[in-house]
Amino acid sequence: MSEKLWSGRFELSTDKFVDEFNASIHFDKRLYRYDIRGSLAHVEMLAKQGIIKPLEAEKIKEGLLKILDEIEKGDFEFKTEDEDIHMAIEKRLKEIVGEIGGKLHTARSRNDQVAVDVRMYLRDIIADVKKYIKTFLEVLVKKAEGNIDVIMPGFTHLQTAQPILFSHYLLAYFQMFKRDLERFDDSLKRLNKNPLGSCALAGTTFPIDRFFTSKLLGFDTPTENSLDSVSDRDFVLEFLSNASICQMHLSRLCEELIIYATSEFDFIEFSDDYCTGSSIMPQKKNPDVAELIRGKTGAIYGSMVSLLTTMKGLPLAYNKDMQEDKIPLFNTADNLLGSLKIISPMIEKIKINRRKMFEAAAKGYSTATELADYLVRKGLPFRDAHFVVGKSVKYAIEKNKRLDELSIEELKQFSELIDGDVYEYISVENAAKNKNSYGGTGLKSVLEQIKSAKQYLQSI
Repeated sequence: MSEKLWSGRFELSTDKFVDEFNASIHFDKRLYRYDIRGSLAHVEMLAKQGIIKPLEAEKIKEGLLKILDEIEKGDFEFKTEDEDIHMAIEKRLKEIVGEIGGKLHTARSRNDQVAVDVRMYLRDIIADVKKYIKTFLEVLVKKAEGNIDVIMPGFTHLQTAQPILFSHYLLAYFQMFKRDLERFDDSLKRLNKNPLGSCALAGTTFPIDRFFTSKLLGFDTPTENSLDSVSDRDFVLEFLSNASICQMHLSRLCEELIIYATSEFDFIEFSDDYCTGSSIMPQKKNPDVAELIRGKTGAIYGSMVSLLTTMKGLPLAYNKDMQEDKIPLFNTADNLLGSLKIISPMIEKIKINRRKMFEAAAKGYSTATELADYLVRKGLPFRDAHFVVGKSVKYAIEKNKRLDELSIEELKQFSELIDGDVYEYISVENAAKNKNSYGGTGLKSVLEQIKSAKQYLQSI
């Protein structure tokens, strides 16, 4: 019979396929650093509290550090029968230091052990996510500054709406990713609490010091309820939710850039090193990186729904179902970090076709709203002005002219309020640059947004 750490209760060894089906070690082994770090803190606390002898603690610590070295060097053998990373490390510890290694598990359970490991893992992942988002925010500001006066069409329903500055467009995404960063940062307040010492579900009769282990492991405070500590994964779900929103923003941006890179739009061009070619069509330059970022969004959404479904009917406290939190968590972390890492250089290297953008902004009667606003300034109620401009647009379509190509006589047939100064308002350039309401697309407003963005980046 294979000697498992919990084998005392059983007469029969587990079925071979049960071992395989039950094991999580092949994916949770990536938690080894956190498991060993948690164990080092736990054994130090046990010695401080007089639960084990100082010499025993030192021997266990030496064994744990040897295991860490073995894993880092690739000399550690991960075995299916060891079930999970916690048992694998403890089993190897007993091989190194003897039976004294069994004292490490005093006053803790795998239930609180895995909860603390995942919290520490997530804390590091969130730090990386925040770092990559900050880098991307810096790229967006730099790109906006470098293209401050480029005019493009703004869209609603993917139809030309009004002229805007391309810098204003980029800064819209700055705001989205700023909120993403703040969401991840805010989640740390709930994440950074220490479940170690909750044991299986009820705590322990040993005189442990959970505040001591919390300090050693960098947690703000211990969790307050042992039952809750081992039975929920809302901190993982919050990460998956935040990741889903962030990846959605990445996907929207990539979708637009893919459209803007088509020959029909020709607003931008991706750098060659972020594209691939076709195996059959020599002329093709495919935006595969942007498409993959967009494609990974579904996997991240699926991970969130997967874990929500896993957790939805679980009675307190721990259930083996909760082992299924790791794969969606790890997959999401990998996909999000990969997407964030690659988006910054991809955007940085994009070439902007300002001529094509301007030409497109001049189409579609994009300054019709400006003409309506002009008439309102002359005293016409907006709804009446809206009707007048609608008639003038219809006329311009029939004549195959832009609004600013209509003569003053042609325009006056729709309203006597229209005068020669109208062209100042309905020129594409003025329409894009002169909207200086707070947060608008005007040049002054965009410069204020850039200043504010830089101040924000300096503060984080």
